[in-house]
Amino acid sequence: MPDRPDRPDHPDAPGHRDDAAPARAPAAGEAAERYGLDELAALAGVTARTVRYYIAEGLVSRPLGEKRGAHYARRHLEQLLLIRRWTDAGLSLTRVRELIAGAPEEAPPRRAAAGSVEVWSRFTVADGLEVHVEPGRAGLTPGQLRSLARGITALYRQVRGGDGEGGNGGGGSGSPP
Repeated sequence: MPDRPDRPDHPDAPGHRDDAAPARAPAAGEAAERYGLDELAALAGVTARTVRYYIAEGLVSRPLGEKRGAHYARRHLEQLLLIRRWTDAGLSLTRVRELIAGAPEEAPPRRAAAGSVEVWSRFTVADGLEVHVEPGRAGLTPGQLRSLARGITALYRQVRGGDGEGGNGGGGSGSPP
């Protein structure tokens, strides 16, 4: 490559400083792992647009370097994977932000704000027995919700048809099996 003093990273370029410090010193092993935006997004299983959105929202650290020299490191990938794990589990970005800020993973119960909209799932186990779940607040994915429904249904059938105590109208011995 020819000597190009017109390139900003060339020592003879206007404004170039040899003593310019990086925005942050790379952590051990980080220097070898530099990703472009598209590569980072592909590794995390999200789009480049999502990465930029998360950065704008403060969920992911800003890239190292600036403009065309901007790049991402392992910590950015780890942040994205953690956010993805939480969102795949049904957590909102508001809750993800709280977790990133250090809130405990077990969220305190929240009352729904007046005027808010929640989507609840209701499944009927048997006549007279329904289960109501708000998957987002319960932290359940659709697959986990289906598993819960199957498990409750199986347990109900076991109790109803078990050893004869469950189906006799409560006239059992009163002691656990």
